[in-house]
Amino acid sequence: MTARPDRSLHVAPGGAGVDIEAARRAAADFLAALGVDVDHEDLAETPARMARAYAELFSAPPLRLTTFANDEGYDELVLARAIPFRTVCEHHLLPFSGLAHVGYLPGGRLLGLSKLARLVEHFAARPQVQERLTRQVADYLADRLDPPGVGVVLEAEHSCMTLRGVRAHGAKTVTSALLGTLRTDPASRAEFFALAGVPRLAKVHPDRRENPDGRENPDRRAGYEREQHVRDCRCKPGRSQGGGGPARGGVRRAGGADRGRGRTAL
Repeated sequence: MTARPDRSLHVAPGGAGVDIEAARRAAADFLAALGVDVDHEDLAETPARMARAYAELFSAPPLRLTTFANDEGYDELVLARAIPFRTVCEHHLLPFSGLAHVGYLPGGRLLGLSKLARLVEHFAARPQVQERLTRQVADYLADRLDPPGVGVVLEAEHSCMTLRGVRAHGAKTVTSALLGTLRTDPASRAEFFALAGVPRLAKVHPDRRENPDGRENPDRRAGYEREQHVRDCRCKPGRSQGGGGPARGGVRRAGGADRGRGRTAL
């Protein structure tokens, strides 16, 4: 593993400049096209409020990720659990929100703890899908910190699914992305899910199955390329969710950073 010498990592703010006035006019036209009387005194300021609200949802301050030398050689999990986040579904422009659990196995540098929450906030400040948001947080940590392992779990309720369409009230979507040791080592993976408070995912997420020559078995991969785990879904009785306890302490860490795919659970 190669430690990066930088003491801080920078993420440039995304997106073009914001034109609030143009957004206000567009919001007024949008509401009028849907039959809403924006000339009514109670709705006169609604287009401007809409424009400011979405501008706030789509903006985040520039991110500076402060890191520190891992002088003590700490090699156990660092996990920030239950980070609240909110973003907007890029398909319907309706909010979805929930909790993020972000952890990593340190290498040469440690990340300031608040920066794990800042990183989630940064990637959430744009139209998103939950699967991409999960991978963006995991991939950024892996690329910039070069740690032995990274794990990210997002649990969210999507208003585009609960307030319209199927109206599945109370349904939550769970996505995960595991990289490096947290993907390839079952004990480390189980420890991460247990500490994140979602031990049931340890039974859903697959082990890597490899051929004798070390290559991943394509037949196994096809079987778990996209796995689903149903949570609180009454329409599928008898689907076992299972549980799991924390893994043993003092897990031996394997080297390398295998880039696995995230898993989606609905």
